Amino acid sequence: MTLEEKIAQLVGFWVDQGDEVVAPLAGEMATSARYDDFTRDGLGQLTRVYGTRPVAPAERAAWLWGEQRRLVNETRLGIPALVHEECLTGLAAWQAATFPTPLAWGASFDPDLVEEMSRLIGRSMHELGVHQGLAPVLDVIRDPRWGRVDECIAEDPYVVGTIGTAYVRGLQAEGVHATLKHFVGYSASQAGRNHAPVHAGPREIADVLLPPFEMAVFDGGVRSVMNSYAEIDGVPVGADPTYLTDVLRERWGFDGVVVSDYFSVAFLQLMHAVAATPGEAAALALGAGIDVELPTGDAYLELAALIRARVVDEALVDRAVLRVLDQKEDLGLLDETFDDAPTEIDLDSAEHRAVARRLAEESIVLLANDGVLPLAAADGAAVGAVSSAGTPSRVAVIGPNADSPEALMGCYSFVNHVLAHHPGVEPGIALPTVLESLQDELAGAVVSHAVGCAVEGDDRSGFSEAQDVARDADVAVVVVGDRAGLFGRGTVGEGNDVESLELPGVQRELVEAIQATGTPVVLVLLTGRPYAIGWALDAADAPAAVVQAFFPGEEGGRALAGILAGRVHPSGRLPVSLPRSAGAQPFSYLHPILGGSSEITSADTTPVRPFGFGLGYTRFEHSDLAVDGDIVAGGSFSATVRVRNVGEHAGADIVQLYARDVVASVTRPVAQLVGYARVALQPGEEAVVRFTVPTSRFAFTGRRGARIVEPGVVELWVGPSSADKETTASIEITGDEYTVSTADARIVRVDVNVANTDADADADTERPVESTRVR
Repeated sequence: MTLEEKIAQLVGFWVDQGDEVVAPLAGEMATSARYDDFTRDGLGQLTRVYGTRPVAPAERAAWLWGEQRRLVNETRLGIPALVHEECLTGLAAWQAATFPTPLAWGASFDPDLVEEMSRLIGRSMHELGVHQGLAPVLDVIRDPRWGRVDECIAEDPYVVGTIGTAYVRGLQAEGVHATLKHFVGYSASQAGRNHAPVHAGPREIADVLLPPFEMAVFDGGVRSVMNSYAEIDGVPVGADPTYLTDVLRERWGFDGVVVSDYFSVAFLQLMHAVAATPGEAAALALGAGIDVELPTGDAYLELAALIRARVVDEALVDRAVLRVLDQKEDLGLLDETFDDAPTEIDLDSAEHRAVARRLAEESIVLLANDGVLPLAAADGAAVGAVSSAGTPSRVAVIGPNADSPEALMGCYSFVNHVLAHHPGVEPGIALPTVLESLQDELAGAVVSHAVGCAVEGDDRSGFSEAQDVARDADVAVVVVGDRAGLFGRGTVGEGNDVESLELPGVQRELVEAIQATGTPVVLVLLTGRPYAIGWALDAADAPAAVVQAFFPGEEGGRALAGILAGRVHPSGRLPVSLPRSAGAQPFSYLHPILGGSSEITSADTTPVRPFGFGLGYTRFEHSDLAVDGDIVAGGSFSATVRVRNVGEHAGADIVQLYARDVVASVTRPVAQLVGYARVALQPGEEAVVRFTVPTSRFAFTGRRGARIVEPGVVELWVGPSSADKETTASIEITGDEYTVSTADARIVRVDVNVANTDADADADTERPVESTRVR
């Protein structure tokens, strides 16, 4: 290979890049190179050929197959381009299914269903000739003011790791390489501001921010990683071999490809000012361990001159090229002839929609309920407190998000990410809103509607109409929240960071105005971050019920309608603490004693609802937490707990096992999730859940910088949230201090056995539930 042919394999080209801003500073970074000239020596990657503008999938596939044939037949080496796309909430392409946002994955606590979803996403991508997906995001939530919270899974690294790893497994099972984002530290930015400096210490990085990536590398076998935009203690990650080489490759043995986040190599010059020229930026990034520059070759194309001037060692280019060629060989690209492009393509099949609906249903969190929900049972019997006929005869559906399909989807959905630049273009998929779904769900009721106000702005002129509609109803469902977008186009999403955690605009005033009518209010939040809504939960005049949905996707309207009506049991749990205020941030339930509220400070950081919280239409009891065997540092143990559905309705519980290291050589969290299990039970049924826990789950970075398990006493408990200890146990870890290695287990095994213990049953019967790989 000539030097130019090598460097061509290390860059992408954004064929459709235009005026649409779908990446930071994309307009300023637009390439002026002609595509034919750019690809004369070959090409490493094609950037978002389906996901930059609305293109018919079959027509675009025909173009792509033809372009790949050109690269094979008309360049000297005949190497096809690798094609990558965004796929955070499904393939970001026109007419493709849009699934719930990752924060909703976390709320579901269901890795198996997330894996099922990612298999469908990967299948669609593979059919279209896409080889690499830029997902999942494994950033641990540290501050809800950050705009990209809706792209994250949870504030707990174990939940992020287990669910993110499930996503990796599903995508890669379909022949598409997953890409971990954003390695590492991005979400810990100062004051929750995008691209702001990160001041995390080595212990926080090692114990909180790195574990999800480690799990995805070792337990998911991920094949691609993307660097973080962040600078940590003054050193940009994109120029730092500490993480991209020392940790990722030398310590963890990762042998895949590292790609740059969009324009992040050029940002070393333009934003971080650690390089004077694009060439210097390229040299820093390549030396740090970034193999491929995306989305274009703004900096890496300068490498040829630097190598010939003996400023950069060509061996670094060779190292990266070998990794790229290994990846293309692994994907089967080097033997592909691209003879037959697909002509019949369904990116939103019934299977896609069924999984989207199930995940949306499992992710919706019931935060409060005084009995007004459910509005009616599936059989029409009176369940709610609204109407003796079961279903209320008059329902008002009010709010800016009530009849908005865009409100159901996150920042990286195609509708909000791309179609916002193409007004008038239909999304190409069915997007039933909350209003439309409730009209279908409550077929016997008169459903009226008023907008009331916009998501943003201070226009209150619609309040009066909304109040009139509410007064004429038996119950008012008020749907408020966010509108996802990028860089100021919306209230949440990339670049949409906030200083306040109050609902945007005058939406709180709208809720209070409807509340003042005296009609029972069901508050529904469609958001991409948790908001400070203590006023809606704890006040004497609070709404009758509060429901939290984190951008639930294309079937989110139907999922919400099913839960409000009672056809679906709410089973979501908060994957992030519900904040008291913006001033209490950053906050994590994983705080040491002095990181929480106490008598020595007048500032109250206690969340209004804790991590793991969620109500349902039935009740579960947890009891008899017990631990088996002697426990030695470096070994494992079994903890069993009994969970019983003591209510009148079928439902699913999230069984949550927590721990606290009582005394340690460094400060430790007051609560830490050890393992979890989603368990579905009929009324009267109970299950015994067994957690097989490696003691590495208690590991932390000790004073000498190594991750260790110390001997000592650990408190265990199971409860409905991180803050509630319903049944407790205590263990003592014995033996010598144990240094954890990458060979140690990271995953808790869970086994569930369900028995019917209803008093009316003739005999107890057991129905074992398949053991899970994670939880």
